[in-house]
Amino acid sequence: MKLNQLRKQIDTLDDKIVGLLNRRAGFSLAVARVKRRSGKSAYSPDRETQVLRRVARTNKGPLTPQAVQAVYREIMSSSLALGASLKIAYLGPEATFTQLSALKKFGSQVSYMPCNSISDVFLQVEKGNADYGVIPIENSIEGAVTHTLDMLVDSDLKICSQIMLDVAHNLLARCPKGRIRRIYSNPQVFGQCRIWLQENLPLAEKIEVSSTTRAAQIAAKEKYSAAIASQLAAKVYGLKVIAADIEDSPYNITRFLVIGKTDVPATGKDRTSIVFSIKDKVGALHDMLAPFEKYRINLTKIESRPSKRKAWDYYFFVDLEGHRDEPRVKKAFQELESKCKFLKVLGSYPIGE
Repeated sequence: MKLNQLRKQIDTLDDKIVGLLNRRAGFSLAVARVKRRSGKSAYSPDRETQVLRRVARTNKGPLTPQAVQAVYREIMSSSLALGASLKIAYLGPEATFTQLSALKKFGSQVSYMPCNSISDVFLQVEKGNADYGVIPIENSIEGAVTHTLDMLVDSDLKICSQIMLDVAHNLLARCPKGRIRRIYSNPQVFGQCRIWLQENLPLAEKIEVSSTTRAAQIAAKEKYSAAIASQLAAKVYGLKVIAADIEDSPYNITRFLVIGKTDVPATGKDRTSIVFSIKDKVGALHDMLAPFEKYRINLTKIESRPSKRKAWDYYFFVDLEGHRDEPRVKKAFQELESKCKFLKVLGSYPIGE
């Protein structure tokens, strides 16, 4: 078949695809109207997960399942924008990795609100100025984001979803590598690029700032300065990528949480996050974990954090497989609550990725 004939075939398919997309959007608008009448949120993490799982499962190629899911994220983002004015708060400013994770989850068609701190993300959602918030919770190399853990203890917001983002760090500047005297980034990023920096720019001064975006803003204005940030930051602030993928580990993944006001129904493949504190006695932590073993519940993470209310008093953050409404999970929580001083379910949400 000749080139122009192939292109005509594509044009014919495009006409059909556009028609089907708009037909789908019509049904999405009808769903949005039903949700508004019943007081439900426009965004449903459980439904989103079901759609993405289904299209990946039914995909026959040659597109990869990931490519098909990426297309559907934008389709769903457009539907959300049609049905409601959805606003997402995230740890800013623009071009942070948190913004990249928010875009990965919600697409480009909804509204975004950059916030100056993790506390501010929680505040904007609590006040109703944003529908959902996106915050970092842990990095595969540097560990937990402690400020997020502290906020989850006191806030009434719930974890609705999670986002896993492969993090690539880049050296950005307006001058050649050999003329760089100062490098700006946040402490976690410096920790993730320690070996590369020692081998390539051992004499450059390393200056810690609040975010990778703030680093890019400074490097864009200051002579002989560089930033370690995302390629999106290079584009936004007019910097050149001097060196790409400078992180020390190829398995550098950051996990982000979506926080909101509503609980998420079970999808069949869920995770639940809880926090509890224990009584001060020998074997207390072992007693707390016993119900999970009894009901054969797999724990995927446990993290301790000082309570800040009493010396040597700790909170324990636990992630487990299963939904809070599952009978065995409910039974485990009932037994745990009878043994601990404090127990809070932070949310049940689709594992997703």
